[in-house]
Amino acid sequence: MLQPQSPSIETRASWAVATGALVTMLMAFGAAWITAVALKDIAAEVNGVRSIPALASALAWLGSGVGGILMGRIADRVGTRWTVICGALMIGLGLTISTFGPPWPLWVGHGIFIGLIGLGGINAPMYIYVSRWFDRRRGSALALISSGSYLAGAMWPPVFERAIAGFGWRQTMLWYAIAEIAVIIPIAAIYFRAPPEVIAPAAAAGGAGGRSSVLGWPPNLVFGTMCAAAVLCCIPMAMPQGHLVAFCSDLGISRATGALMLSVLLGTAFLSRQIWGAISDRIGGLATVLIGSAWQAASMVAFLFTQNEAGLFTIAAAFGLGFSGIIPAYVLALRELFPASEASWRIPTLLLFSGLGMALGGWLAGLLYDHYGFYAPAFAAGIGANILNLVLIGTLVGRRSLRAAYI
Repeated sequence: MLQPQSPSIETRASWAVATGALVTMLMAFGAAWITAVALKDIAAEVNGVRSIPALASALAWLGSGVGGILMGRIADRVGTRWTVICGALMIGLGLTISTFGPPWPLWVGHGIFIGLIGLGGINAPMYIYVSRWFDRRRGSALALISSGSYLAGAMWPPVFERAIAGFGWRQTMLWYAIAEIAVIIPIAAIYFRAPPEVIAPAAAAGGAGGRSSVLGWPPNLVFGTMCAAAVLCCIPMAMPQGHLVAFCSDLGISRATGALMLSVLLGTAFLSRQIWGAISDRIGGLATVLIGSAWQAASMVAFLFTQNEAGLFTIAAAFGLGFSGIIPAYVLALRELFPASEASWRIPTLLLFSGLGMALGGWLAGLLYDHYGFYAPAFAAGIGANILNLVLIGTLVGRRSLRAAYI
């Protein structure tokens, strides 16, 4: 691990900022879970076609990734505070538009407003911003803020399930729009000031800060390999998250229990993510990705062969424990391998590919279900993608170990 020898930039303010970012991510990502809980309710309005609401969730993930590239650069110019405030407002607007119903208002509300402008202005800028407040415990800090999306998944599905059952999915979206705006905007205004890590203009221009090779390969070859791996690991990552409630319902398990199971999955992901952050600070980002990806693959295999409620609760918890450290470990690996001056475009670009994988996984599961009438083919496709991810990341880890042994 490469650790700076100069005095640390970390202070109490660093952790206050990270905590504010955690709450921001918790509220921002809560918006996307309403559609996952209400998937069958929304599908019932379009002749039971589940790929339509699944595509809405997929567009939110994809939009988040695409928007993150643009918003990451804008945040460098105007400050993260303003992209976060804009993002919160756009998420609220996207939820409002989505209530006009499937398919197009739902797709536009999720893809453009919740994803592209909303989460795009919050997710990637938060990773870049918080990474510049830390140098010694950067992995732990990134793990903390990235836990927000899983804490949202742990906290909100049971609440949404009760609200949807009592008032409908449209009213639930409108209420949540008000709540997330009311929470995020004050946090951004108070906490998100300029970070202590300063990027020198010469380095930012791509001069002395660049590297001629990374792991003995051209830098962009390594970066491209990481982006491809991110797509492949996020395809299976998205499948249980987006379809677990519907999957349980197909097995005769109530929606309330399915929502609780989703909370268990994402609650264990939240609790274990800090452990993964501490591990990544010790063994590095790439090795952490490899371990987490292998664990995720094993859990996906278990989903294929588990049909009873108790077993699914166990597998859901195991899945959450496994995949939770993967995405922040990718970001940490980028900061370890590439100059800080390149973070504002490399991190959002990698998150774009991870969002593409999440979008593809959620939509593909819905599409394969509509074709076959059950989820086993979708889970099998996810396992295949996960195996390819292990090959790519294993190659990078192997090169790093080989170079460490001979250099």
